[in-house]
Amino acid sequence: MNFDQAFVILIGNEGGYSNDPHDAGGETQFGISKRAYPDVDIKNLTLDQAKAIYKRDYWDKAQADQYDGQVGFHVFDAAVNSGIGTAIRLLQRAVGVKDDGVVGPATLAAVSAVSPVKLILNMNAERLTYMTNLMAWDNFSKGWARRIANNLKLVEA
Repeated sequence: MNFDQAFVILIGNEGGYSNDPHDAGGETQFGISKRAYPDVDIKNLTLDQAKAIYKRDYWDKAQADQYDGQVGFHVFDAAVNSGIGTAIRLLQRAVGVKDDGVVGPATLAAVSAVSPVKLILNMNAERLTYMTNLMAWDNFSKGWARRIANNLKLVEA
C-alpha cells in the first residue's frame, strides 16, 4: 500500500468537520485539528491541503515507506490518531525493541524480521492497550475501537 491508497482509507476513518467539546484537538476537519495546526483555517481546509499535511507531517515523519505497505498504513494511522512518537513506540513494542520513538537500524531490522500480519496484530494490540489507559477513552472508545477493527479487516495474509 502506498501513501495515496493509505490516505483514502485514513480519510474514511477521519471524516469531515467537527467541533466536539470533548475533543482536546478542538475544531477538526479531515482529522486535522486546530490544536495541532493553530495557523490553519480548519473550517475551510480542503481535502488536498489535508492530504499534503498528512504526507509531510505523518507519513514521511513516521517513515511509513520503510515498511511493508500494510505495516506502513497501520503506523501512519496510529501516528495520525496518537502522534508520531507514540506510533513509533507502539511499533517498537510490537517487535520487542527499545521503545524510544526513534526509527533506527535496530527498529528497521526488527520490523523486517517479523511477518507483516503478525506485526500488525501485535502493534494494534499495543495500540488498544495504550488507548484504554487514556482519559479520553470513555468519550472516544467506540470510535477508536471501530477504526482499528475496520483497519484490521483490510489486512491481507
